[in-house]
Amino acid sequence: MSTKKVKIEAPKIPDGLKPLAVSEVEWPDEHAISDCVMQDCSITNQSAYKACFDRVVFNNVVFRGTSLRKAEFTDVRFENCDLSNIEMSEMILHRVAFHNCKLLGMDITGSTLRNVRFGQCYADYAVLRFSNFKGVSFEKCSLAKADMSNMTLANLYFTETNLDQAQLSQTKLRGIDLSDCQFDGLGVTLEDVRGCIISPAQAVVFAVKLGFVVNNGE
Repeated sequence: MSTKKVKIEAPKIPDGLKPLAVSEVEWPDEHAISDCVMQDCSITNQSAYKACFDRVVFNNVVFRGTSLRKAEFTDVRFENCDLSNIEMSEMILHRVAFHNCKLLGMDITGSTLRNVRFGQCYADYAVLRFSNFKGVSFEKCSLAKADMSNMTLANLYFTETNLDQAQLSQTKLRGIDLSDCQFDGLGVTLEDVRGCIISPAQAVVFAVKLGFVVNNGE
């Protein structure tokens, strides 16, 4: 069984963006940052509410003790960044790309993502619950033990992604293709997985999880 894949729009970032030094970074509430590149720096103990980022590239940036609740990111790219344990709940992402980023424990509870691509990212223990994803892909990522419960999904794609022990309860997976994912177990119910696409080997995992006794013919 296969589904037609919807194209995910890439960030629209112009050439020749100006560099922005970390010493110039101050993010008061509802502050806007646009048309710049931040690279090779550490952003520590920043807190901003409803900040806006447009046409920004973050390259090799480490975020520590940072909170960006209800931030908006449009046409933004994160490359080789560390956003572990960052608090970004209720944010809005549109045409955003994360490549080779560390997202361990990142909290994006209640966020809205449109046209977002995660490539080779480590997002174990990430908190994505109550978020709305449409046009989002995870490519060669790890989401082991991530909290993805109570999410609304459309056009979500996984490629060679680790979902082991991820919590997906109350998230409807109908039409979502999990057949290319790796996991020994998922936090799901029968109603959650109804209509999702899985491999024959994964069918055994789901059967055991849901309480069926699998007869292997021996």
